[in-house]
Amino acid sequence: MREINVSEVTALVRRLCMEANYRLPEDVAQSFETGRAAEQSPLGRTIFDEMIRNCKLACEQDVPICQDTGSAVIFAEVGQDVHLTGGAFEDAVNEGVRQGYVDGYLRKSIVSDPLRRVNTDDNTPAMLHTRIVPGESVKIIVAPKGGGSENMSAMKMFTPAATKEVIADWIADTVIAAGSNPCPPVIIGVGLGGTADKAAALAKEALLRPVGQFSEDPLYAEMEHRILDRVNASGVGPQGLGGTVTALSCAILPFATHIASLPCAVSIGCHVTRHAEGTL
Repeated sequence: MREINVSEVTALVRRLCMEANYRLPEDVAQSFETGRAAEQSPLGRTIFDEMIRNCKLACEQDVPICQDTGSAVIFAEVGQDVHLTGGAFEDAVNEGVRQGYVDGYLRKSIVSDPLRRVNTDDNTPAMLHTRIVPGESVKIIVAPKGGGSENMSAMKMFTPAATKEVIADWIADTVIAAGSNPCPPVIIGVGLGGTADKAAALAKEALLRPVGQFSEDPLYAEMEHRILDRVNASGVGPQGLGGTVTALSCAILPFATHIASLPCAVSIGCHVTRHAEGTL
């Protein structure tokens, strides 16, 4: 049994909150170069140039890539052979978010109640997804999620008779209908199966898959290609101003489900689909 004081969790979350908002993952940054090369619209290529320049400046100057530094969505994998000491894990995570957003001068966007709309002034609480896994380490991924892209999320309960083509076309049409709102070119995360809440969580997690990496299952890889082709043929383009590259990547995460159910959730990541990870 390995002991880890929750103060280490706080310190890690604090660092990752800033890192995720200042520096894009390498695969996402590289997709801008790939997207620019594929984009046929002169205006679209100019937008890609500005995206590339913006990300480089943010990294060099330690400033946010986007003014919307998002909800602090956190995926935690806690080893079952870890004994956390010194306090509660969730409290430690939220303290890390508080420190990261205050010390990192990141915009605080969380309100304490959905109707009263009073800002918490420190971007807490985090949207925390915790899983107990084998081992004696703690892995944390901080994935800030901006409001513009989050507002374009969608859920549909298909019947089990729905074909993969029908499902893929609904996903693509959902992304196309979002237009410029999620700041394209986007990354498409899809959760398929489970229950409604499980599908939504899977869709968020799908956004963590490396850009351009397709499913190892040929059935889902074919769906991902179909979705991308349909979205990129829509003409929405970079920032919704027209072009041939509206989506950079699509990832589907399937899960077991009830014999009477076929839930599907879509989570759209903006062009700065941010995340940073660390392990204790």
